Amino acid sequence: MENWEKLSKKPWAEVRQMQDRKLRAFIVNQIYPYSPHYRRIFQELKLDPYKFKGVQDLVHLPFTYKEDIAPTDAEPAKHRDFIIRPDEEVSEKYGHMAKLSPYGGKQVVDEKIYDYKPAHIHFTTGRTAKPTPFVYTLRDLETIREAGRRLLDVFALSEKDILVNAFPYAPHLAFWQAFFAADSMGVASLHSGGGKVMGTQNLMSAVEMMKATVISFIPGYAYYFLRQAAEQKRDYSSVQKVLFGGERVPPGLKDKIIALLQEMGAKNPQVLATYACTESRLAWGECPSHDSYGYHTYPDTEIIEMIDPATGEHVAEGEEGEIVYTALDWRGSCLLRYRTGDVAKGGILYTPCPNCGRTVPRITANLQRKSEFKEFDLTKVKGTLVNLNNFFPLMMGHPQVVEWQVEVCKRNNDPFDLDEINLYIAPAAGVNIEELKSDLRQKVIRDTEVAPNQIIFLPAEQVLARVGMETELKEKRIVDNRPQK
Repeated sequence: MENWEKLSKKPWAEVRQMQDRKLRAFIVNQIYPYSPHYRRIFQELKLDPYKFKGVQDLVHLPFTYKEDIAPTDAEPAKHRDFIIRPDEEVSEKYGHMAKLSPYGGKQVVDEKIYDYKPAHIHFTTGRTAKPTPFVYTLRDLETIREAGRRLLDVFALSEKDILVNAFPYAPHLAFWQAFFAADSMGVASLHSGGGKVMGTQNLMSAVEMMKATVISFIPGYAYYFLRQAAEQKRDYSSVQKVLFGGERVPPGLKDKIIALLQEMGAKNPQVLATYACTESRLAWGECPSHDSYGYHTYPDTEIIEMIDPATGEHVAEGEEGEIVYTALDWRGSCLLRYRTGDVAKGGILYTPCPNCGRTVPRITANLQRKSEFKEFDLTKVKGTLVNLNNFFPLMMGHPQVVEWQVEVCKRNNDPFDLDEINLYIAPAAGVNIEELKSDLRQKVIRDTEVAPNQIIFLPAEQVLARVGMETELKEKRIVDNRPQK
């Protein structure tokens, strides 16, 4: 990897030249010889890897989709074809080299083990497909550590900070990126595993006792956790930053989190978000500011394209587009032109960040996170195509909504009857229920173009049980309970 301090200040034209150079080498030396899937693509399309000049030639490759990678009953090992690995002929060659020289051969073999042997695995949290493994080699673990150091550098953390990592303990990116980031920077850390592992009460006490300056969360759990802590009048005056990952973060939710922290004594706390997907194998962050200037990427580890979701054509800088990810100089599981399904409303920017001055590309923070609930995207409800993801910013950011769940079902549980949408709401204390119901109904119609059939008010504990707080890896905010025909 490049020197981050120098890379983050380089003019964009120089960074693009670096990407061109690295991509040419990556395709010729790694992708074409060692990636079974992409070698087939090159051969089927009669593409000459040696003629790739740089990023502009990526358009000659087809997009990669989640269904290309996800295991199925018929093909349980599909993901293996995306792992960069020497074939038997290459392995035999290295074996002969080891026999020829007891020292030199061993060194060659050790280098290949470092580069190619899987040493760590993450899984997607697949909802419509089986979880997909993504492997890291020893070389990749060095990359994710460096990416973590960069992430904390963007967040303006230092080795003097104290971090409580409250991401759920699982083979998923959020927990492990926080772990490797703290490890790389030398930040004193408690990697708690979240409420399911350590228990919410113990975790609350740990933040208070350790005088944590930074806490990292899944957004939905953070709001629940901090509400409980505020009710118990915890002293969180040491907390300076809350880092979010795993879900998108509406501005209204940031405001709620800041208000709770201030209630517990925090001075000028900041709520900062990350953007990542398992396929990217690392996370990007937004630099500290009241306004978000976008997620600062690492252009020596990936290439980000922004395309029109309907046509697949590139959009101009700053225009809304779907994020397309290409690995650059990784090993293990590597994807080229992977369509994330996530749409950045303000596209990608190449101008220096107005807040920190870094010149690396920035993905704008207003994201439509389609990939998390893809099976609900543009679901037909009551005969109308509805983007149920629009419930997230509405409900998460509403100042009078404490907890919520959206249920899509059939009237009388009859698969041939009419669709219904039910909202389960835990309101804030002292709220006028009829006024809140009217306000929610109007805003749901405005944002989704359908009216909820019922708005059901429940105690927070009952809504929390419905969404699976502390029992599910990701809360079940939107559930489709329509029976199959």
